Amino acid sequence: MDMGVAAARVRRAAGGPSEAEVRADFPILSRELGGRPLAYLDNAATSQKPRQVLEAMRRFYERSNANVHRAIHALGEEATAAYEEARGKLRRFIGAASDGEIVFTRGTTESINLVASSWGGERLGPGDVVLLTEMEHHSDIVPWQLLRARRGFRLAAARVEDDGTLDLDSIRRNWDPGTKLVAVAHASNVLGTVNDVKALAALAHERGALILVDAAQSVPHMRIDVRDLDCDFLALSGHKAYGPMGIGALYGKEALLEAMPPWMGGGDMIRSVSFEESAWNDLPWKFEAGTPNVGGAVGLGAALDYADSLGLDWIAERELALSAYALARLGAMEGLALYGTAPDRCPVFSFNLGAVHAHDVAQYLDREGIAVRAGHHCAQPLMRRLGIPAAARASLAFYNTEEEIDRLALALEGASRFYA
Repeated sequence: MDMGVAAARVRRAAGGPSEAEVRADFPILSRELGGRPLAYLDNAATSQKPRQVLEAMRRFYERSNANVHRAIHALGEEATAAYEEARGKLRRFIGAASDGEIVFTRGTTESINLVASSWGGERLGPGDVVLLTEMEHHSDIVPWQLLRARRGFRLAAARVEDDGTLDLDSIRRNWDPGTKLVAVAHASNVLGTVNDVKALAALAHERGALILVDAAQSVPHMRIDVRDLDCDFLALSGHKAYGPMGIGALYGKEALLEAMPPWMGGGDMIRSVSFEESAWNDLPWKFEAGTPNVGGAVGLGAALDYADSLGLDWIAERELALSAYALARLGAMEGLALYGTAPDRCPVFSFNLGAVHAHDVAQYLDREGIAVRAGHHCAQPLMRRLGIPAAARASLAFYNTEEEIDRLALALEGASRFYA
């Protein structure tokens, strides 16, 4: 067992890690910007990586780097074992039934594109409907638009209520009988809203449709069990869950994946090839053409180990406390408009400061050593629903602190005076 993970488990057994212990696991958090300590509040875009992840990837590249599945030399066998071990870790982390239901991809975007091209390319046509919501990320809109241009089905979007929630009764009442798929964010990257995807899955299945869950924003913050949710597909990204960039996964129910054609062709996704025809490999490799991101998978596996060593319940409790503190601090600020007041939420806070443009707010905060996001957050339909062109966004992780939230509030007060 990695010594960092072992030490974290000891801390948890002793009552949970201290703030200092957790932050010491993330080297970048000790950085200063312009003489000020870094306050990294852009975790919804990408999270920081603990040294356990960095060290696992370094060890792989220094000791076991080789291509997977076809080599019979020692390094190839070690690389294959590490790659498939990471798949098993992810399968257990999200509660999938088998490793064959876990397809490694570059991330959530690629996972959704895989479903759209493979499942949708075979199953959708004129008269069919894909139901989205107004809070979807562009990655859960554009792939369906591209496919719609070829296949001729319709897209519909469930309305987001003023408090940032979805009205399930309204979705039920306005259900189009042609709906074949519901594609929905588990948690909004703008509003922080956590949607009741279990209820949506039950509704979709009751009406003969499937459901795809975009879990990019939920996997880092809460316990996920795909069998309990009964989702048909689930897409996730490693880089938002303390792992490296360029690695993620698609979960799909085995029967669905078996029936879907390959998405890309090439090495490792075949069983045999001739000029007349080819036969496909077993799951999940049927969907993993070419050389995979083995080092990224190893890093993702280490990130899952790290989260498990802290305890998912501890992470959720810590972030709930941080969220409550941030809501109290930001909600009390005069002239600050917060978007989304759903009671079930992840620690994402989008806001505008009076008439000051979000980009100016973010630039001012950057001078104070505080990293936030600003813009439309790849959610332009939601921006139009909210009646704004853009917003600033502070998003938290368990390694953030109340002091950093205080710094954010004080800096926003400074920005308000500066731009007055």
